[in-house]
Amino acid sequence: TVACGAVSGFHSLVSSGTSSKTLDKEQDSVFVGYGSMCVESVLGVVSLVIACAAASNGHVASGTPFQIFSGAVAGFFTMFGLSQTAAACIMTMCVSALALTTLDAVGRIGRMSFQELFSVDEGQEMNTIQKICVNKYFATVITLFFGFLLCLGGYMNIWPLFGSANQLLSAMVLICLTVFLKTTGRKSFMLYVPMVVMFCVTMTALVESAYALIIKIASGNWSFLIEGLQFVLAIALMVLAISIVYHCGKELVHADNKTAHHDAQPTATH
Repeated sequence: TVACGAVSGFHSLVSSGTSSKTLDKEQDSVFVGYGSMCVESVLGVVSLVIACAAASNGHVASGTPFQIFSGAVAGFFTMFGLSQTAAACIMTMCVSALALTTLDAVGRIGRMSFQELFSVDEGQEMNTIQKICVNKYFATVITLFFGFLLCLGGYMNIWPLFGSANQLLSAMVLICLTVFLKTTGRKSFMLYVPMVVMFCVTMTALVESAYALIIKIASGNWSFLIEGLQFVLAIALMVLAISIVYHCGKELVHADNKTAHHDAQPTATH
C-alpha cells in the first residue's frame, strides 16, 4: 500500500478505463491522479499505524491483513460507544466491498491483457489459435482459472510476488508512456529516471525471488501450488517485461531516427 502511494502499475491500468470517465477535461487528470496517490500514501501510513496498534509485545496480531485491519479499526470505534461486534461487522463489510470491487476490476483487466497478448495489428489475419484466445469468454475462463490456482496456494503464499509484479507493471507503463510521448512529438525526458529505477529495482527483486525459489525446489521440500507456481509466475513476469522493453526500445530508436532524419532535411525558403 505504501508502495502504491509512490507509483502503482495496477492503478495505472485501472485509471485508463475508470478514472478517465470521472474527468471533465484532460487537465483534471493532474489533480485527480496526484491527489489519489497522496490519499493512497495516507492510507498506507494509517494502515501501518493500525497494524502497530494491534500488535502485542512486538508481535503482529494473528489473522489475515483484512482481519487485523478490521479488528483494529473496530476497536477504535468502540471508544465512541459502538459495540465491538457491530463495529467489526461494519468494517469487515467495508473491506470486503473493497476486495470485491478490486477483484472485479482485476478480472476484467486480466482478461483484456490476455486478449492483447494474441491480438494482431490492423489489416493482419488471425490464425485459429489467436481467434480462440481473443474470444472474451475463453479469455475470461483462462483468467479466472489461474486466479483459482493462486487461491489454492493460499493468500500469503502468493503475496511475496505481488509487490514485484505491481511495481514492475508500473515500470512497463512508464516505458509505454515514454514511447507514446516520443512518437507523438512530446517531451518524455522526465520519465527516463523513474522508468529505469523502477525497472531495475523490480527486476532485481524478481531475480532474487526466483533464485530463492530455485534453492527451495532443489532442497526437495517444496510444493507446486506454492513454490512451483511462484517460480512459474516470476519467470513469466521477467520474460514478459523483457519482451515489452525490447519492443518499446525498438519504437524509441525508430522515433529517434525519424526525428534525426526530419531535422536533417533542408528547410524550404521563399
